[in-house]
Formats: sequence, C-alpha cells, structure tokens
Amino acid sequence: MTSPGAFDETTPLARELSDITRRRRAIEQWEFPRPASTRVITVVNQKGGVGKTTTAVNLAAALASQGMKVLVIDLDPQGNASTALGAEHRSETPSVYDVIINDSPIEGIVQQSPDIDTLFCLPATIHLAGAEIELVSMVAREQRLRTALDPFKAQSDYDYIFIDCPPSLGLLTINAFVAASEVLIPIQCEYYALEGLSQLLSNIQLIQRHLNPTLMLSTILLTMYDGRTNLANQVADDVRQHFPKEVLRTLIPRSVRISEAPSYGQTVVSYDPSSPGSVSYLEAAAEIAHRGAPS
Repeated sequence: MTSPGAFDETTPLARELSDITRRRRAIEQWEFPRPASTRVITVVNQKGGVGKTTTAVNLAAALASQGMKVLVIDLDPQGNASTALGAEHRSETPSVYDVIINDSPIEGIVQQSPDIDTLFCLPATIHLAGAEIELVSMVAREQRLRTALDPFKAQSDYDYIFIDCPPSLGLLTINAFVAASEVLIPIQCEYYALEGLSQLLSNIQLIQRHLNPTLMLSTILLTMYDGRTNLANQVADDVRQHFPKEVLRTLIPRSVRISEAPSYGQTVVSYDPSSPGSVSYLEAAAEIAHRGAPS
C-alpha cells in the first residue's frame, strides 16, 4: 500500500508523465536535418474543425524550435494562425491580402513571432474575406501567391514555408496549391473523417494536371486522437490502410493545452513544451524533416 503523500508510479497519470518525459528526452537527442531547398507545404482540409490551423502553426513552431527558419502564410480570412503566432493582424495591418491583390512584396510584410526567433508569419486580416471576389477578374488569378513567393524564396533562406488555407476549396486555396510543392492533410480521428477527402484529392489531381505538376500529397497527420475509444483506433487504422505511405506514425492527441494556447497568442510548443500535444507535434515535425521532400 502506498503511504500518504507518496507518488504512486503505477497510476495512469504517473505512467503518462513517465512516457512524456521519456519522449521529451528522446527528442532532445535528435538532429533535425535541414532541407536542401525551401519546402513549401500547403496545409488543407475543406472540413472545418479538424486541427488544420493548429497543425500548421505547431509544426512550424516545432521545426523553428529546432533551429529551422520557418514562415507561416496565413491564407485564412479568420486569421487564427496569425493569432496563434502572436502576429499583429488588425484591419489596417499590411497582410497577405496586399501581397495577393496589390502586388506588395512579402519581405516588407512578414512579422517575427515573439516566442521563437526563427519563426515568422505573413498575417491575414479581415480584408482577405473579399479577396475571393476580387481575384475572379484578375489576370492569372490562380498564380498570384506563387508569383510573389517565388522571388521571395530565391532571396531568403527559409527552410520551411507552411500555407494555412481556409476551410474551403475556393481561389485562395487554389493559390496555395499552385504556390506549394507539398500538401499536408490533417484528418481528425472521428466519425466522417474520410468524408469529402475524395473530392479534395480530385482537386489536387486537377491542380497537378493544369496548374502545378510538381504538387504532391506528401503527408497525412491524424489529429484529435483519443486512444480510449474504439472509434479513434478504427479511424486511424482505416486511414493508414488507404494511405500507407503518407500517414505519419505520430498521432496528435485531443488536448486542452493545444486548445488553450492560441488564446495566449502562442502555439502549444511554446505555451506548454512538456505537454503531450507539444511533444506529439515535435515528433510529427521530426518525421516530416527526416522524410524529406518527395522526389
């Protein structure tokens, strides 16, 4: 019998803390390989609430915490990625809207995240909500972001650029597809997880054929995982069966800390580095770094 006040190492909480400590120590021993050239990864899922923005900002923060130079382009009019990265994005702030619509250079608009020196954000403001309509009449409307990003990439030394898309398949998302070389899809471990995925994959194929032949689905990340439920395990098994090469081994758990972090203008990686969510995103980032860009 455990004496009063003693720490019982056989309890579920103690086992979880021991596991997190072990994983965190393992991460400290890893070396994250630097890519040979800038990897531009579009994070997309037309379904809302799957952890898309959370995944974009936390993978970026995880890589930046390991010394990589990382930029997050917030292409969602809601501006949640900008909030999580502590970037100013009031309506009068220069933003990605000015880049896409007004041909403003990216380098004058990028903001450094206050938490990690090598993490940067190209913020979104409310003006981006009208960009879909304005793009309709513009020349080369699908390539506005790539036209701005290509020279910026050539002149900068970023290792990774993540593009956070709106939860839709409109012109902003198409711009993200055209500007990127890789697609990362977060899929929540819940009912209807694969619903709509076939349409998204069809759209990626259309972009490959007509606008960006180098675009590839490189990564699928399972999010909101609760190992206590049969459903979560079944969904994870189903997704792995359909996409054996693309799915990361790492699972992102359901976590209060992950949800809390943006309200403090932070990612979970900086808000609570020792939490299960933070450790899981670091492990996912390590997988992405070690896999490298698809050839």
